[in-house]
Amino acid sequence: MFSHVTVGTQDLERAGRFYDAVLAPLGLRQRVVTPDDGPPALCWVSGVTPLPRFYVYMPRDGLPATVGNGSMAAFLAPTAEAVKASWASGLANGGTDEGAPGERPHYGKGYFGAYLRDPDGNKIHIVYRGDLHPHAERPLL
Repeated sequence: MFSHVTVGTQDLERAGRFYDAVLAPLGLRQRVVTPDDGPPALCWVSGVTPLPRFYVYMPRDGLPATVGNGSMAAFLAPTAEAVKASWASGLANGGTDEGAPGERPHYGKGYFGAYLRDPDGNKIHIVYRGDLHPHAERPLL
């Protein structure tokens, strides 16, 4: 369905530390990216499939990176515990809280999520979808 999602940053090293901390509990790993005549970038993949990918780029036009009002990238977690670990790691690495881990039944049965912003202000969501993973661990109460 998706090839990739990209967000901008002003500080690639800081963004790398933040996203390494947030995405490691979800099984995503950073890989080296050599853009073809593009700006410096980082990329995370699952290691199981080559797509989808998550990128963090310095803006190509050299202007400051900005966040989108209403924009958000959501990452699928394998368990509710992974949601909690990812959110806590993000906060410990420069993120800001936008919604603590917890059940969100209005989004669906078994939906457990958390929200935070990266150091550049990009909003991200970490979610365990119990309703879509019938053989996975059920959300913790």
